Amino acid sequence: MAKNKKKYYTVWKGHHVGVFESWDDCKAQITNFEGAQYKSFSTFEAAKKALKGNYKDYIGKSKKFTSELTEAQLKKIGQPNYNSISVDAASSGNPGKMEYRGVDTKTKKQLFIQGPFEQGTNNIGEFLAIVHGLALLKNKNSKRIIYTDSRTAISWVKKKNCNTKLQRTEKNKVVFELVDRAVAWLKTNTYTTVIVKWETKAWGEIPADFGRK
Repeated sequence: MAKNKKKYYTVWKGHHVGVFESWDDCKAQITNFEGAQYKSFSTFEAAKKALKGNYKDYIGKSKKFTSELTEAQLKKIGQPNYNSISVDAASSGNPGKMEYRGVDTKTKKQLFIQGPFEQGTNNIGEFLAIVHGLALLKNKNSKRIIYTDSRTAISWVKKKNCNTKLQRTEKNKVVFELVDRAVAWLKTNTYTTVIVKWETKAWGEIPADFGRK
């Protein structure tokens, strides 16, 4: 049985910055730290080099992907539609610090990013990311589609309701203000943008992925 490959964690912003040799050590630096910035690397040298650079130059960048699907399955799925934007969210904990963003599917150029917020969930972030993307494309009168890897978020958007079980508290007040605004937008706007599930097994991680763990 193959051993798990060791990872090194670069923390650009946290209680302590630097390169850490375990996820637990990294997590200790980002927990309860607003605006934490971190990412994993396969070698110490890569992590140390990244520390000297800019966090935004590294998020979303991952190893070359090789699909385990058969050629017939891949042919049936086809290639992504690059006349699109991709959205994704990241949450360290459930609930935990949450953020979301949207990128150009082909170039991975970041189109928007929100957060991190003190207390949210991945599903809420995915929902907010889709609605943010819908509003952006409608405002630009764009015919591009939206890719997301969250079936749950797609369902919530179709129902025009964020069906989260997270309880409202003072800590997540800002998150729920965004949720309420997103739901209101869905109920008062029409759109023609097609929302499509990203085929992770065929194409790898969605381009908007934060690529941290």
